[in-house]
Amino acid sequence: MGFKKGFIWGAATAAFQIEGAALEDGKGPSVWDVFSHEPGKVLEGHNGDVACDHYHRFREDVALMAQMGIRSYRFSLSWPRIMPEGTGRVNEKGVAFYNALIDELLAHGIRPFVTLFHWDYPEALHLRGGWMNPDSAEWFRAYTEVCAGAFGDRVKDWITLNEPQCFIGLGYQMGLHAPGLKMVVPDIVKAVHHTLKAHGLAVKTLRELVPGCKVGYAPCGGPFVPQTNSPEDIEAARRVYFATTKENLAFSVALWSDPALLGSYPEDFLRLFGKHLPSGWQEDLSTIHQPLDYYCQNIYYGAVVRAADNAQGFELIAPEVGHPKTALNWGILPDVLYWGPRYLYERYRTPFVISENGLSCHDVISLDGKVHDPNRQDYTHRYLLALRRAAEDGIDVAGYFHWSLMDNFEWAHGYNERFGLIYVDYATQQRIIKDSAWWYKTVMESNGENL
Repeated sequence: MGFKKGFIWGAATAAFQIEGAALEDGKGPSVWDVFSHEPGKVLEGHNGDVACDHYHRFREDVALMAQMGIRSYRFSLSWPRIMPEGTGRVNEKGVAFYNALIDELLAHGIRPFVTLFHWDYPEALHLRGGWMNPDSAEWFRAYTEVCAGAFGDRVKDWITLNEPQCFIGLGYQMGLHAPGLKMVVPDIVKAVHHTLKAHGLAVKTLRELVPGCKVGYAPCGGPFVPQTNSPEDIEAARRVYFATTKENLAFSVALWSDPALLGSYPEDFLRLFGKHLPSGWQEDLSTIHQPLDYYCQNIYYGAVVRAADNAQGFELIAPEVGHPKTALNWGILPDVLYWGPRYLYERYRTPFVISENGLSCHDVISLDGKVHDPNRQDYTHRYLLALRRAAEDGIDVAGYFHWSLMDNFEWAHGYNERFGLIYVDYATQQRIIKDSAWWYKTVMESNGENL
């Protein structure tokens, strides 16, 4: 027994990271268009103006996906490309681009999974307060309505938000991502609530307007792995994974998932921060809590813990000297794809999808003109073995999306980190399918039986 029949295999991208065409054909600016042009915000002064030029090269890219055996493709829509001011006027050229992309995918037998929001918030709405504005949930609902009407006849798989921990935590609290703010806790709490309400309204809108749709939600978080299989260590890892603390407010897994999947805020969140929630928040919980077809998580790394006789009840285990890391300095810990899905499925009882997993490598074009990346293949092999073990232990694992389809603009790291199954030469826009992609094709074809 391994992955179930009908398991979703695919690769993922995000609009701002690959499309380019930053202000072409009526697209409005996003917070990332502005942020990436601010000196010192992105490594080496990179920006997303051109990126992978996917806007002009999407047919070539879809043909490569077909060569690679990609069956499902998770991509995001650019809100300001579709609605330049964020509300009101619809940019028909932006809609036409996504219609052409969707049609091209379907013509090649590739199933589209559309993410409504992957961080490129309309600058015009940011200037009106962004996620801080109580109206932001309604703005997102109206945008969702436009997308459902334009694409819902062909797109049946949808994801509302990608990694709210990051666009709120890194963008509103720490200032490391767009829009680059460092806001106080009361404001962060309100932004969290408005974002969750936006998710709920989007789910309701999709259900109303897209017959037969399946809807998911993709927060993120580094799972905690028990040092041993003792009941004490397993429970300690579970407890710290779902805890909300003063230190992890915007990054809490339970904060972003309990309201959406259980209909309530975590008790520790309410105890520490509940006083900052906007008035009437209790009435919003029924809107936030919508049935989901997929509960998704982006999982890359984590930490090892054990039970301890201290005030916290656990102890973090420091990685050994020389512990393997990716090019981005993220620790490699394959067991996160066993324990993360296990803990999340036990808590939320919703079919589980890994919506992102992969690694940055120091990839180069070799003398033979190919890109050999055995470390990416080995990493993915190890992580998929852990995910398959979760499936074999009864976790309803429904899918896996490799991050990323192609090398791209890696946010504050610019073009210095290569996550792709396809190598992109940014000077020429040449694409080269990496060795790992051909290996991944065999995994998809065998439904993971060859791991």
